[in-house]
Amino acid sequence: MRSAHEPLTRADLDRTKLERLNALLAEILPANRFYAEKCGDLPHPLQSLEDLQAWPLTTKEELVAGADRSGWPANLTYPLNRYQRFHQTSGTRGNPMPVFDTADDWVWWMDCWRAVLARGDVGPGDRVLVASSFGPYAGFWSGFDGVIAAGAMAIPCGGMTSRGRLDLARRTSATVLMATPSYCLHLAETGREAGLDLTALPIRLVVVAGEPGGSVPSVRQQIVEAFDAVVLDHAGATEVGPWGVGDREGSYLEVLEPWFHAEFLPLESTERASEAEAGSGLRELVLTTLGRGGAPVLRYRTGDLVQPRWPEDDAAEGPPRVQLIGGVLGRRDDMLVVRGVNVFPRAVDEIVRSFPEIAEYRVGVYRRASLDDLTLEIEDPRNEPARVAEALKLRLGLRIEVSCVPAGSLPRFEGKGRRFVDHRDLS
Repeated sequence: MRSAHEPLTRADLDRTKLERLNALLAEILPANRFYAEKCGDLPHPLQSLEDLQAWPLTTKEELVAGADRSGWPANLTYPLNRYQRFHQTSGTRGNPMPVFDTADDWVWWMDCWRAVLARGDVGPGDRVLVASSFGPYAGFWSGFDGVIAAGAMAIPCGGMTSRGRLDLARRTSATVLMATPSYCLHLAETGREAGLDLTALPIRLVVVAGEPGGSVPSVRQQIVEAFDAVVLDHAGATEVGPWGVGDREGSYLEVLEPWFHAEFLPLESTERASEAEAGSGLRELVLTTLGRGGAPVLRYRTGDLVQPRWPEDDAAEGPPRVQLIGGVLGRRDDMLVVRGVNVFPRAVDEIVRSFPEIAEYRVGVYRRASLDDLTLEIEDPRNEPARVAEALKLRLGLRIEVSCVPAGSLPRFEGKGRRFVDHRDLS
């Protein structure tokens, strides 16, 4: 679903992106200390989007290291009194990093979210249950405000139990659920334990984010069946913004152009790429915000591994945006080499979730004889770990020790699931 004022062809879209990029550069240089020191001597405005490839990449480590003594973000363009929104990254991979936004930045966030929600036809008349306790993370705060910007009703449920949230969904006749894939599965488990038929709820659409699960077929199918609803995947990051939205079938994520410019680094440019990966079509996603002048990122290495394709122009549909086949396929810093086999958490998740009766699981990562090794714990009412071990051996080519643990003994997750527990520093 595209708005009538969007560019009609790929050339129009690229022209719009270049205009927005040059407007951003004019706004932040030289006022933004971080980028003035990093890029201030480079010629701008740019004559083409390809010219951006000569500019240096930005990493999260740089943003953290460049923060001032107060710990405030390194890439601020304005004095602190211009900023109205404080958020921080989840800290999944290191200490949380604070991120600030101005009022104008938040308008840009809402433009992005309207594009996400338009893919699910979310608008006036919809009632959207935002199943999160929020906290300082931008994702659900921005999603909540995005629902309002789209003209729908936003229903908060922070601090409620999962059973209470399901009851609230019933009482408000919620038509849309917004949650992480992990929490959707937990809500489904809660409903089964309470004897509730979640397919009887009027929820027609589930918007998932925070994890790759919305593009993982086995996870996606469980959510579809639990709620009898369409699942819409969404991708974003606090330091970048809401950059992607999936199709209704879950086959790809589409980069939200013209709000972001995407580039793709060949994996042979990274030190951890194997020969097989380098020839696989996998690339590392690099994003530049086309807006968000108060806290921009230029050529930001997301660490996400993707497989891009560029569809042909279609006059009826508007300009094609770059698509990431299968969504985010892994992370550069999540790859494990287990007895010579490259393993990503998503691959294990897809295999385990192909057994819908398994309520939850946890993977232990160990260092044994200078090699990484894995163990898997599952909550399996059938108490048959061998069948899961066989599936892992067949699809990954690895023998992984699988054991059953009591029902309800493993953690449940409202935010990003943290099912891989790294014991290597303790080994």
